[in-house]
Amino acid sequence: MTRKKSLRGHNRDERATFIMNMFREFPDKKFSLKHLAAASGHADREGRAMTMAIIRQFLEEGYITEVARGKYSVARSMMPHHEGVVSTMSPGVLYVYVEELDVDVCVARKNGCGALEGDRVAIAVARRSRGGEYEGYVTQIIERNPKPYIGVAQVSASSIFVIPDNRRIGSDIFLSRNRYPDVKDGDKVSVRITEWNDDRRLPYGELVDILGQAGENETEMHAILAEFDLPYKFEESVLHDAECISGKITDKEIARRRDMRDRTTFTIDPADAKDFDDALSIHKVEDGIWEVGVHIADVTHYVTPDSVVENEAQQRATSVYLVDRTVPMLPERLCNDLCSLRPNEDKLCFSAVFTLNTNAEILDEWFGRTVIHSDRRFAYEEAQEVIETGKGDFSEEILTLNTLAKILRSERFKSGAIAFERDEIRFRLDEKGRPLGVYTKVQKEANQLIEEFMLLANRRVAEFCAHRILNGRRVPRPMVFRVHDQPSEDKLQRFREFALRFGHYFKASKGRAVAKEMNKLLSSIAGSTEANAITTLAVRSMAKAVYTTDNIGHYGLAFPYYTHFTSPIRRYPDMMVHRLLASYLEGKKGDDKKLLEQLCVHSTEREILASEAERASIKYKMAEFMKDRIGEVFEGTVSGLTEWGLYVEINETHIEGMVFLRDIDDEDYYRFDEAQYEVVGQRSRRSFTLGTPVRVMVKCVDMRRRTLDFKLLL
Repeated sequence: MTRKKSLRGHNRDERATFIMNMFREFPDKKFSLKHLAAASGHADREGRAMTMAIIRQFLEEGYITEVARGKYSVARSMMPHHEGVVSTMSPGVLYVYVEELDVDVCVARKNGCGALEGDRVAIAVARRSRGGEYEGYVTQIIERNPKPYIGVAQVSASSIFVIPDNRRIGSDIFLSRNRYPDVKDGDKVSVRITEWNDDRRLPYGELVDILGQAGENETEMHAILAEFDLPYKFEESVLHDAECISGKITDKEIARRRDMRDRTTFTIDPADAKDFDDALSIHKVEDGIWEVGVHIADVTHYVTPDSVVENEAQQRATSVYLVDRTVPMLPERLCNDLCSLRPNEDKLCFSAVFTLNTNAEILDEWFGRTVIHSDRRFAYEEAQEVIETGKGDFSEEILTLNTLAKILRSERFKSGAIAFERDEIRFRLDEKGRPLGVYTKVQKEANQLIEEFMLLANRRVAEFCAHRILNGRRVPRPMVFRVHDQPSEDKLQRFREFALRFGHYFKASKGRAVAKEMNKLLSSIAGSTEANAITTLAVRSMAKAVYTTDNIGHYGLAFPYYTHFTSPIRRYPDMMVHRLLASYLEGKKGDDKKLLEQLCVHSTEREILASEAERASIKYKMAEFMKDRIGEVFEGTVSGLTEWGLYVEINETHIEGMVFLRDIDDEDYYRFDEAQYEVVGQRSRRSFTLGTPVRVMVKCVDMRRRTLDFKLLL
């Protein structure tokens, strides 16, 4: 009697609501009739009959689905749906960033519908796991990432299978042999996936380009560019448009400009540079007073809005610097000829001219279009020799500029700028691009001289353009800024804990005190075994610099206003700034802020891709340099730690490779202790942390993955 009374107390609507909540709470579970009946009230005949009626109703309405005989689960269509972009992938899972939720949703690869990194997808969010992260299912691929995949073709009589260099795809890509008869076995190709709806089948692709035979230098460099969706050649229409641009400098054009051809002017650039987009002039006004001109190639005089060259530059947004080549933003006709500030030639510039005293204080400044005549082209090494010896061409001028630059640099650091100085790897290459040796690039006073005057021009142009004066008030104007946010407290705390492991105390937590403390720490660790590791993590604790129309200042440089004005040959934002400055000098309004912001976002994205491509080319050349050194032994230092291994940097060359923990051969089990940031042997208690000196042997080199594997010598 009690049971029947209880059953009658649970009406159909209450039971239906309870059952539906069960499905929603456990969307990955398969429920039987018996389980649902028991959980919702009673599993006797009457309870099962009512439950079965509810199940039939839910099936008819599409709320649930029968996933196996007598087993039911919630229909994915009934889960909360969102759109998102696949942000990262690993062999077993992928993560979809859902902007609406501001979280990454974890999706098992089997539930990913063949989605790949960068794809826009529809995702059913099922629930939160015990760890608190969202879990879900990809229900539809809305838009495939247009980015191509790079791989090596295996050609048979009837088909082509492309083995991707990116192992995270986890599958070969199928191409039609009939459609692409020119693909040869061993070709490195660029392909785009067109269809992949079932992980159990191979994805179908279309051929984007044949890059050449795998392993050849030209092929591999083009492959790196293609991997990051960066161009490696200009279309004929762009080259033709560039060739049609007149390089003649007319008297009428000179009359519109400030003529500074009588000023002592020179360029200082890397020895192998072909494009010279900045020059310095210096003129003694009177004792203790100097006129210094920062002259920048007037690219926007030659490249007009909506032209073919303009549209190409806008799309590229930046030049790309690989180890063995530069992929320019502008065709050679412009970057190496018309716009390049070559010596002994009249050239059109956009200039910032400053009147400075011996304390490098600005007494006056002028911005506008000029014509200049460079007297000399210096390599950095030549200018450095003049600085060190006091002798050589234009020695007085260079020494004066260097004195002023050192004052500007000192004042900048007093204001809170941060001095991040890390070794940069460079390669000596033969005529075929093969690495013959490795060296580190050292920043000397000649480099800093140019840097300080470029920073000065960028800062003052930004300040001038940021506002106009109206009735005594400063009114903001649309402007392209280069901004750098303050570091987050979370990142600083992780850096603080990391530095403490090496006995270094980092107390500051916000404001300019962070910069002061950071400089103090970086200065104190210079030359130590942990210096490179701590500097690297310090850089990572900082925010990333971006282009935007919303100014927040540049934290790393300690400038309230900063922009990029000085490299329009290789950066599109600099062209935008030139046009804005020209408009404001003429009393005109600037461009639409919304449009400028869109171009800022695009330029930032392209800059990131270019940086990633540069790093990939360095890794490839590292691997290429080491492939003939398998079995050789080197002294190194632990430069990174993960749960699967040690990153070791060779002391002599700064080339980095991996020692897998599973391969450490001393009959011990090594585990990564994340809290202490060290790898520890469970029996021996032997530990490795950043900066630990080690001896390693080159075990293997994987050119496709651009990786080195080391064996630890104990």
